[in-house]
Amino acid sequence: MRPDAPARPTCVLWDWDNTLVDGWAAIEHGLNVTFREFGMPEWDRAMVLARVRGSLRDTFPGMFGTEWERARDVFYAAVRSCHLDVLSPMPGAAAAIAAAGRIGPQGVISNKQGPLLRAEAAHLGWASGFAVLVGAGDAAADKPDPAPFALALAACGVTAGAHVWYVGDTALDMQAARAAGCTAVLVGGAAHDGGIENARPDLAFDDAASLADALRRLAVGAA
Repeated sequence: MRPDAPARPTCVLWDWDNTLVDGWAAIEHGLNVTFREFGMPEWDRAMVLARVRGSLRDTFPGMFGTEWERARDVFYAAVRSCHLDVLSPMPGAAAAIAAAGRIGPQGVISNKQGPLLRAEAAHLGWASGFAVLVGAGDAAADKPDPAPFALALAACGVTAGAHVWYVGDTALDMQAARAAGCTAVLVGGAAHDGGIENARPDLAFDDAASLADALRRLAVGAA
């Protein structure tokens, strides 16, 4: 689905993993190191893509019980050991970021730990393009709670509304956008998350390249 005349944004906010970057190898490695430490079955990439949604502080207590803080430390140590080495931009992501930058301020809201998120953005040379990079633990609560959106919107100097697009790849991202009063924009078909019907976006694009095309047209229209 690709809208011909989407509402014009004045600010674009982004999810990170599987929206702008592919960093799943590090997440898979971190989880499986942790699972081995706790004698639990490992996950393959398909399982990681299907199951990883919420932030660590929201999900690890249910997975590891009273030992969740030790599991957290094992996971983060494993991720830090390799995440910059295996990180790569999603196809079309750099073009989409550049196009959004012609429209207005932009930021990132991710359930990846804040320091890891900002290290990855700096590694790719993208950090200067964002007014803010909000990761898990930076706000009082994590996505889908509106708290990280409040931080991001304040840093971008805008208020919530249909003129703010939040771009992500999962139903949780769309839920978060709606809870924050923003337009929910899906990139990719969300095949790993029940498809477009499950995500229920306000707008959807096949991939980052088609989103970049639409943003470029909107930027010209706003000039």
